[in-house]
Amino acid sequence: MDPHITLDGPGDLSARIYHQLLDAILDGRLRPGERLPPSRELARRLQVSRNTVCVAYERLTAEGFLLARVGSGTYVGDARHTRARRRAAPTGGAVRPRPPWDALTPAPHPTGAPAPYDFGVGMPDGALFPLATWRRLLTAELRASALRVSGYGDPGGHPALRAAVARHVGVSRSVRADADDVLITQGAQQALDLLARVLIAPGDHVAVEEPGYPPARRLFTALGARVTGVPVDEEGLDVTALPATARLVYVTPSHQFPLGTPMSAARRTALLAWADRHGAVIVEDDYDSEFRFSARPLQPLQSLDRTGRVIYVGTFSKTLSPLLRSGFLVAPAALRPALRAARQLTDWHGDPAAQAALARLIDSGELSRHVRKATRVYAARHERLTTALGEDLADWLTPVPSTAGLHLCARLRPGVRADLADVRDRAGRLGVAVETLDAYCADRPKPGLVLGYGMIPAERIGDGLRLLRRVLREAHPTVRR
Repeated sequence: MDPHITLDGPGDLSARIYHQLLDAILDGRLRPGERLPPSRELARRLQVSRNTVCVAYERLTAEGFLLARVGSGTYVGDARHTRARRRAAPTGGAVRPRPPWDALTPAPHPTGAPAPYDFGVGMPDGALFPLATWRRLLTAELRASALRVSGYGDPGGHPALRAAVARHVGVSRSVRADADDVLITQGAQQALDLLARVLIAPGDHVAVEEPGYPPARRLFTALGARVTGVPVDEEGLDVTALPATARLVYVTPSHQFPLGTPMSAARRTALLAWADRHGAVIVEDDYDSEFRFSARPLQPLQSLDRTGRVIYVGTFSKTLSPLLRSGFLVAPAALRPALRAARQLTDWHGDPAAQAALARLIDSGELSRHVRKATRVYAARHERLTTALGEDLADWLTPVPSTAGLHLCARLRPGVRADLADVRDRAGRLGVAVETLDAYCADRPKPGLVLGYGMIPAERIGDGLRLLRRVLREAHPTVRR
């Protein structure tokens, strides 16, 4: 790697070269083992004598920062431990983000190996991903002829993928759309971001489910909206509790996140009528509706909408893998120009090769085959988890009925007192990863646990829940089985 060196500043030329190379080594910009340019080449580039560069190299070599190998070149040595490593940038500074960004930090994400009994929420099983097929399709798109004609693409996404998505959601979910209605995004989160940029002004009122999906609430808040949580019961969002001033309503009607209950037909009709009366927009997030185990899915709000107030959002993060960062939205015609402009101003477009490969995966029928296979696997885990909850944790928790998705919610039984945050932490020390329902509540805490089964094999579910039962007994012996 060629280091950036300037000759401005005090001292002779050799001293300036020495200090800049030393700073790069101490800052970690030049790492141990990296090869420096030959002295003759660096001298030519800096327009100085070769001896000037050699003096700087020799000084750093004598101090142990460089290593000269005869016939090979000059390399960064491994002597950085002799000095405290410097920070690459100042730790403070006068510049601060504006509210509410000054109070926001990234949500935690896993950095190490998964827990032995990982009931994490919202993650599919990576072992089910059709890797061989995906590698073949992606390799076919990365051919030299495609790169020679490459350029900036349509901010709406690859045309073949837009058409494939329209057909896919039309067949699998009865969504009314053609290719022009579809905009490809970097996951559902970018879809929500684009919609908020186009539809919501600072101070506008946004309604979200309570409990609900935290990244959506955080996003709307960060963009300056006034966010109100609306209670959810066994029929879904309580439409009668919606604030009359809400400009946008965000819902997960097919499989409420995190409770798992579907929105009833009556509530869907009521929500559409409410939006018409109040001139509001409904964002329908259908994030994991394809994994259904028994009940037939209800019609999406988008297919029931007759006035163009529903925007349908989907993702392949749960269906395939979050690593693809591929999602989409289906929007009414009046919003398409603004949404495409917003996408262009944000990041222009996604990865054309990956989008073309995903289009082939859908059109070839491989995605449908993968979904059928994965649904069988997740259905077995869902059944095992439901049974184990009833056998091992029935004295503490009551599962919320659910027939779809990648997780189950279990509420604390009436009369049982338990600090579930403490239970979560104690279980984590035993290798059991679970989440509390309170983590999905902003206004009205609800005692319960949320248990995913996307990443845990069916044969490990029973052992994991028995360890969780042990934690409940030891930490909170309110009841004994």
